[in-house]
Amino acid sequence: MNTIHYRLDTPVQTLVLRIRNQGMAEAIYWGSNLPEDEDLGMLSSAHDIDLGGGMLDATVPLSICPEASAPFPGQAGLSLSGEAGVLQPTFRFESADDNDGLTLRFSDETLGLAYSAHFKTVGDVIVASSEVRSQTPVCCHWLAAPVLPGAQSSEKITDWHGTWLREFHRQETPWSHGIRMREARTGRSGHEHPPMAMIPLRGATRTAGEVHALQLAWSGGHRFVAEQLPDGRRQLQMGRAWDADGRGTRFSSSDLVMAVSTEGEAGIARSFQRYIRDQVVVWPDPARSRPVHYNCWEAIYFDHSLEGLSEIAERAARLGAERFVLDDGWFGKRDDDTSSLGDWTIDRRKWPDGLTPLIDKVHGEGMSFGLWVEPEMVNLDSDLYRSHPDWLLGPKDQLTGRFQHLLDLSRPEVRDYLFDVLDAILRAHDIDYLKWDHNRLLPLVDAAQTDGVYALLDRLRAAHPTVEIESCASGGGRIDIGILARTHRVWLSDSNDAIERLRMQHEAALLLPPAVTGSHVGPRKSHSSGRILPMSFRAWVAAQRHMGFEMDPRELDEEESEILTRVTRWWKQTRDWRMAGDTIPLDSDDEAVISELQIAADGSRFVVFAGRHASAAQSLPLAQKLAALDPNARYRLHLVNPEDRPPQSRGHVALVTGDVTMSGAALMTHGINLPLSWPATMWVVEGERIA
Repeated sequence: MNTIHYRLDTPVQTLVLRIRNQGMAEAIYWGSNLPEDEDLGMLSSAHDIDLGGGMLDATVPLSICPEASAPFPGQAGLSLSGEAGVLQPTFRFESADDNDGLTLRFSDETLGLAYSAHFKTVGDVIVASSEVRSQTPVCCHWLAAPVLPGAQSSEKITDWHGTWLREFHRQETPWSHGIRMREARTGRSGHEHPPMAMIPLRGATRTAGEVHALQLAWSGGHRFVAEQLPDGRRQLQMGRAWDADGRGTRFSSSDLVMAVSTEGEAGIARSFQRYIRDQVVVWPDPARSRPVHYNCWEAIYFDHSLEGLSEIAERAARLGAERFVLDDGWFGKRDDDTSSLGDWTIDRRKWPDGLTPLIDKVHGEGMSFGLWVEPEMVNLDSDLYRSHPDWLLGPKDQLTGRFQHLLDLSRPEVRDYLFDVLDAILRAHDIDYLKWDHNRLLPLVDAAQTDGVYALLDRLRAAHPTVEIESCASGGGRIDIGILARTHRVWLSDSNDAIERLRMQHEAALLLPPAVTGSHVGPRKSHSSGRILPMSFRAWVAAQRHMGFEMDPRELDEEESEILTRVTRWWKQTRDWRMAGDTIPLDSDDEAVISELQIAADGSRFVVFAGRHASAAQSLPLAQKLAALDPNARYRLHLVNPEDRPPQSRGHVALVTGDVTMSGAALMTHGINLPLSWPATMWVVEGERIA
């Protein structure tokens, strides 16, 4: 064998691999689709370079697992050690099959190691992973998923950072010589370094140009490397971070989900949203509409009573809620966050007759019932810790977070205990939803902890397939494809400040479909920022995603109740087609406006959200250009909320006086004129294809 080429195509992207001279496979092209008749052998050429030690053959492509044993001047894709120290394998090609996607197998017989790379096309994305097996136990310090070439015409790397209450902040780093590395060592996918990145090619925008993107389907520690080598080559690596003391014989990178768009970031959003919604999330009842949520946390915190919560349930139902979630404080002796985690028994001081009276009340109001849990955690002040102090993950004298420690979920007996108590709660009560929280970081990077969480969730889901689960981790601390394969909703942030939410939701839409993204109407005065924002703005921001309420409905005045009820009614009328469609981020010429378009799967209708978060730099509103429409079609436009115009909005705007009909071409090249708006105003425009 001299050279074998493998090609994977989706409707949008192409990945070309080559195996030459029995060596490791090379990724020689990743990007927008190549013509079918392209000569793959001409995509790159070999040439000689002098590294000071003689001439050797080099190529523009990159090995899908760069080896430390090779004369390669960059980051290796695999790091192992054994009893005798560092291992430096040299893998040779063995076989390939395409039974379920493409699997390439390599081995190093001397070291007793086997490496495999797997590639599979799913809709518009390619899913890749790598695995290493050893005949004897070894330590795996790093294993990248198959390594990809970085586009030479890209000028920057886009990724996200964040903290509690401030998730999904974009940052852009110019390509430069050397490594751009991000490593999450908090034990979860994290607010700080979510496992995702985009590589925009020169000139790409929200809605135009070519963009490459990666997401890792893993909820634990991970690493991302973007490296520009001295010879000009670029490589992209992403994979899980292994704990250095964990010896084993089998290690996986987890799935790397790869997307390419020729329509800017909008195409990335479309590909990832569809993949997660239609391929990753396992819906208990796919035909069920996403129910309007009510969560009682910011209404009462730990102050539980049947009387107070029954009144809240009545008012939430009148506003349009369809699911009622009882949050923290119902178990053990849980009066604050210092005790009782791990003691998953009902607090009879607060609930002398158990939870059944509240559940019956909630059902009587036409809502289903959900419950908050935080199974992975334990307080030192708990019966569980007093009985099993050896179940802690890490030492007892570690720094705590929110006064709590983690249970070691790598231990089967710990998982058995947690399954038994959760199973008992679900069997004893009519509960259709669990809000699964995770409120502190791990004391060490430990892949076995995440594997243990996955095993517990998988077992619980198998026993209770109709129960939906939300992934919450101090808000957005565990949002990734790995956890979404086992849950149905994520809590984007503990911040219910609608201005913060507007920005977060816009960024997160590049990765997450609205159907899984929880968004709640918070209290009049935000508990996370102190800001007081209009009810209309708070309600419309929540209506962009899976809508819910999280305030004390008893605080609402008549006008606020009317606005929230009206927006909730609109959400219910439009939710099915919007949750099944695409959410497209839009470019805005006004930096103080964040806009998106939600379009039905068949393109027959859409809605535009244009949210102003700050004062405008100009005296008149700028036209909002749309995207993803048929340029030859005609659309009728309707402004849903003209009543939100401020007194200064006196100019003639056609949408204020009636519906407007425009072509798709005009909407995408000129845009729509919207009324003047104050900060904390959201314009909502519906569009319907009429010809």
